[in-house]
Amino acid sequence: MKIALMILLGLVVGLVGGGAIGLGAGVAWVTWFETSNFEGYSPMLVLFTFTPIGALLGAVAGAILAGMTASPSRD
Repeated sequence: MKIALMILLGLVVGLVGGGAIGLGAGVAWVTWFETSNFEGYSPMLVLFTFTPIGALLGAVAGAILAGMTASPSRD
């Protein structure tokens, strides 16, 4: 039960953290490559592309790392 709860906690924390990192990466991309802001293209690119990808990757990584941390070691 402890392992399952740690995996869920890692999933949620990874989801939020990955979304924040994706948001920052999207803003950096838009700034670096001077993406057009015509009809709100820049914010849509960041919020509908970078943020979900970052959130998904963060959720998977957080769940895996939390599960590995909570599982008993087999030394």
